[in-house]
Amino acid sequence: MKLTITLLAIMLAPLAAHSADHTRSEVLDRQWVALDKTGKLEYKTTPKGDRIVDFSHAGYMGGGVAIPTLPVRKEVSPSGGDDTAAIQAALGEVSAPPLVQGFRGAVLMKPGTYHCSKPITITKEGVVLRGSGSGKDGTSIEMSGEPHTALMIEGLDLSFPKETPANTFPIADTYVPAGTLSFSVKDAKGLAAGDTIRIRWPRTAKWIHFMGMDALVRDGKRQTWMKDDSEITTHRSIRSIEGNRLTLDVPLTDSIDAQFLDQQPAVVVKTPPVKRLRQCGIESLQIVSPPHKGTLAAGKYTSVALKGDCEDCWVKDIVMRETLNNVQVWGGCRRITITEAHSFHNSTVEKGAGYPADISIRGSQILVDRCTSHGLGGFYVATLNSAAMLNVVLNCTFEGEGSIQPHMHWSTGLLIDSCHIPDGRIDLINRHTSGSGHGWAIGWGIAWNCNVKYLQVQTPPGALNLAIGCKGEPHKTFNQEAILVPNKPVTPASLYLAQLRERLGDAAGKNIGY
Repeated sequence: MKLTITLLAIMLAPLAAHSADHTRSEVLDRQWVALDKTGKLEYKTTPKGDRIVDFSHAGYMGGGVAIPTLPVRKEVSPSGGDDTAAIQAALGEVSAPPLVQGFRGAVLMKPGTYHCSKPITITKEGVVLRGSGSGKDGTSIEMSGEPHTALMIEGLDLSFPKETPANTFPIADTYVPAGTLSFSVKDAKGLAAGDTIRIRWPRTAKWIHFMGMDALVRDGKRQTWMKDDSEITTHRSIRSIEGNRLTLDVPLTDSIDAQFLDQQPAVVVKTPPVKRLRQCGIESLQIVSPPHKGTLAAGKYTSVALKGDCEDCWVKDIVMRETLNNVQVWGGCRRITITEAHSFHNSTVEKGAGYPADISIRGSQILVDRCTSHGLGGFYVATLNSAAMLNVVLNCTFEGEGSIQPHMHWSTGLLIDSCHIPDGRIDLINRHTSGSGHGWAIGWGIAWNCNVKYLQVQTPPGALNLAIGCKGEPHKTFNQEAILVPNKPVTPASLYLAQLRERLGDAAGKNIGY
């Protein structure tokens, strides 16, 4: 505890004011980001240059772009029997023609109840499965048969060429701060604006020790948070180059500190453009499953999964009743919007090794917008690995005694913005030996203007988690210094929307319904 408080005190040390305005300086000391006199966002940094991330890059097409309405190319109607094959065949028919400006079209499920016993999968670019509404007079999928996932958007897993000295560029900076858009490589010859890159570095034993995660023991057995030298990889594009300094299209969500790299430098790897599954959606329907029985380990019905390397896809206007782990976004998925997804649970899951998450995130730049959950004390939104970066939960309402909780293995860059959880929690914490050694679950996590029953916020070594402008009671272990401006909202009302409008203009907010 003394170490945590000391590190926090260092990171919260007063910094040079960005202006001569004393009041503005005081606001930044408390808030880390605030509006200046002109209405522009002004950020405070740590002594090493870390700052709150620009989260506006989360969502479809990298944020601020309206989800398109694809024309209907095929209609299906309920048969009274098993409709799985008919729906899958319709998707296959719409998937067959060539793309037209990146799209193919939609399969429209006409009103009624469809009985489905197996997964229905979108595997081709520019295809949408659309119901006729998520209400009682719309489209409903009744799940039957063995437990399975009702609807999937599934791309292929990407592979990349072998790394060579010609496509690998060591990073020169001894410290690359979280939230930055730029850093230097030792020699940028061979790189150009517009290149797609991977930024890669190892999680060394030295860094794991610094994080206090090398001594996890439960029931006399060592728990492994991360394996020594496991790699972290961030996908980006180069926006511009000046000398050997690269400016990225999207900021980094974690710092890169050379003192922990043990002669294994962080590198930029030039990557050829890759073919991801793009422009696919699931819209305007209801999914109903039999009530779950047993623990989470028992077979379960799941509503939606996005798998493989999907990009610029969406889940929109769906109601899910009794399914578990309702919307799953797997690793490799990026720039996904999940909007107006509503979960309803009447049955409960027996206590066992784990609890379900209505929305689980392993990907990056995921926007969870205006979603709700009702009943069942599980996780409303959970991040599940270190590939979960730069994700946003915006204007959601979750009812029940559950939580928004990054779950394990050091996700970075999560914004929980303007959410209402009257009986539950926001947990930005070290989960220690939970599970297989979940350890520090989140770094650079921000809860902004949320209304919750309980806040549990802890500060990792060398990083920040913060609750700013949130109303809620501190819960169990927390750092009081990390809960800033408690029980009183701050401006801007929404950090995500303010960042979005500043980067892309007022039209960007209107494009996504704000």
